[in-house]
Amino acid sequence: MGDLEGLMAAMGSMWIFSLIICIAAVVGLWRVFSKAGEPGWAAIIPLYNTYVLFKIIFGNGWKFLLVLIPIYGIYLAIVAIFKLAKSFGKGVGFGFGLLFLSPIFLLILAFDNSTYSPAY
Repeated sequence: MGDLEGLMAAMGSMWIFSLIICIAAVVGLWRVFSKAGEPGWAAIIPLYNTYVLFKIIFGNGWKFLLVLIPIYGIYLAIVAIFKLAKSFGKGVGFGFGLLFLSPIFLLILAFDNSTYSPAY
C-alpha cells in the first residue's frame, strides 16, 4: 500500500467516524427537542435548531443571535449547555459532559427517563 492509498484510507475512516458522530448528535437533539415539546425535525435544520435549543433553554429563541458576539458568545454557549442540563434535572457534572462530549451526553439525555422542566 502506497502513501496515497494509506492517506485516502485514513481520510475515509475519519469521514465515516465524523458522520457517525453527526448522526448521533442529530438523533440526540431530535429526542431532546421532542422531550421539551418542540418539533424533533428542527434538529436537522442548521440555524433553526439553535433557535429552538435557545428557546428551550432560555425561553427566548432569539437569544441565539447573541452567540455571534465574539467573547460573549463563548460565555453564552457554555451557560446554555449548563442550563440545558439543569432543564432536564441534571447536575454540573452532566453539564461538563455535555460541554466536552456533546453527542454522547445528548444521547444519554435523550434516552434516559429525565423530564423537561424549564430552568428560566
